[in-house]
Amino acid sequence: MRILLVEDDELLGDGIRSGLTQYQYTVDWVKNGLAAWSALQTEHFDLVILDLGLPKLSGEEILKNIRAKNISVPVIILTAHDAMHSRIKGFDDGADDYIVKPFNLEELCARIRAIRRRTTAHKHHHNTTMTVGDITLDPTTRLVFKSGQMVELSRREFVLLQMLLENSGKVLSREQATQSLYGWGYDIDSNALEVHIHNLRKKLKCKNITTIRGVGYMLAK
Repeated sequence: MRILLVEDDELLGDGIRSGLTQYQYTVDWVKNGLAAWSALQTEHFDLVILDLGLPKLSGEEILKNIRAKNISVPVIILTAHDAMHSRIKGFDDGADDYIVKPFNLEELCARIRAIRRRTTAHKHHHNTTMTVGDITLDPTTRLVFKSGQMVELSRREFVLLQMLLENSGKVLSREQATQSLYGWGYDIDSNALEVHIHNLRKKLKCKNITTIRGVGYMLAK
């Protein structure tokens, strides 16, 4: 799960990113509203954790922009304001949840899990199972099958396979794959992505995942 954290407080932002990373979330952290809005227009995120009191562009304006552009990403608001009218306005503007500072990391994680369950239930209702050839992936149950036999994948292998299936017949760039798996600003071994691709080919006994040299990878339809 890739999360965009928008928080200008250095200490709090670093603590949230470090804590969520330990829970196996991929977290990209930006510190002002303009950077957040730019990221939301160019990258895919599964969740936004949004502070309201931001420099350059307020969290309230970002939230309104997200909903005006019909970006369906769930948003958890972070704020120091506990007044009922502030909460109501946040929900009216399109927030999915609201958490007041200071807060406990475990509480934030519980809120994230709750949103993920709701999102998963919605996707399950619309049947989002993906199948290419004899490979089937179900995002709602996070299960993968090869010729009807279940295949166990690590979290990053599952995310990478899902991206390949979603882009089957098209090239998935190395940059897009790396950012989705690890986020920004991390010192990643240059061979990390190749290792995940190798593992997918081996576990799925799949020869249809091809390397496009200098560009990325593609799963043939």
